[in-house]
Amino acid sequence: MKNTLQSNRDAARAAELSNRGDLVDPRVQTNLHELVRLRAKAKGFSFLPKQPVNSLLAGRHASRVRGRGLNFEEIRAYHAGDDIRTIDWKVTARLRSPHTRVFTEERDRPTLLVVDQRIGMFFGTQHNMKSVSAAETAALAAWRVIDVGDRVGMIAFDDAACETVRIGRSRDGVMRMLRCLVDFGNRLHADSPAKPNASMLCRALDAAERIATHDHLVVVISDFFGLDDMVRRRLRKIRSHNDVIATLVHDPIASQLPTSGQFVISDGELQVEVPDKGRAMKRLKEATAGRIAEVLSLQQELRIPVLPISAGEDTSHQVQRLMGRH
Repeated sequence: MKNTLQSNRDAARAAELSNRGDLVDPRVQTNLHELVRLRAKAKGFSFLPKQPVNSLLAGRHASRVRGRGLNFEEIRAYHAGDDIRTIDWKVTARLRSPHTRVFTEERDRPTLLVVDQRIGMFFGTQHNMKSVSAAETAALAAWRVIDVGDRVGMIAFDDAACETVRIGRSRDGVMRMLRCLVDFGNRLHADSPAKPNASMLCRALDAAERIATHDHLVVVISDFFGLDDMVRRRLRKIRSHNDVIATLVHDPIASQLPTSGQFVISDGELQVEVPDKGRAMKRLKEATAGRIAEVLSLQQELRIPVLPISAGEDTSHQVQRLMGRH
């Protein structure tokens, strides 16, 4: 109830701060009001090591421990060797067999979000632009992390620069992150002079490596344009001391090309019409399928879980589904 009331206040504050009004479709450019509203939907999933069996993260996380606090985990039958001080006498009396309380040590794993807002992310064919889906994914993660009492920070990057929001545990810190994402999103438009810069992914990971020195959770939210051997080396190095999740933001057309009629493809400067059949179409299908397969291969190659987020669907529903919520 408290979080709901706070979310409503945050949403009202964001609406006041937003000077864009209703002129821009929030599916096209990131909207602060919409990112704040996502706090109410940041439920039903967790980044803690213990995951539901149907979560894509199940069995993939290493746990990190801080302090001496204890969290109640479960009540189970007493086993020889258990500390008798943990016996739950009420449950024991009711079930007529000894049962004990199980506790786990408190876990505090700072989360660092690395969010791609390059010009290549300004693309979408159905529900959202990829840039908007990436920002929504980051917002959901940030709200969830602080709602369970952990710390979160962010590195946002485009084709020219990276901006860092320091790791913290406050709502104001999350609001700074969301405003940063809106600022980056406002720079994306159809006639932007920005040139696709594949090397910025590696530069952002360099910045992440300097911040996440040990025992962090690093969530990379990107379409992974520029995934090469150097990026893999950076991910491997970060992974050696931290947990890493790769969130692949993609558009449905990347895996489901049009089946009839001609369509136009472009690199931002030149464009060409491609017929719905023939060698050109075959090679295009192979290229698009290969891009996704290359990112998914990180799961086997680097033991990094990959969460695919489609810009063609509601982001919050996808996150909850991928993280194990029915």
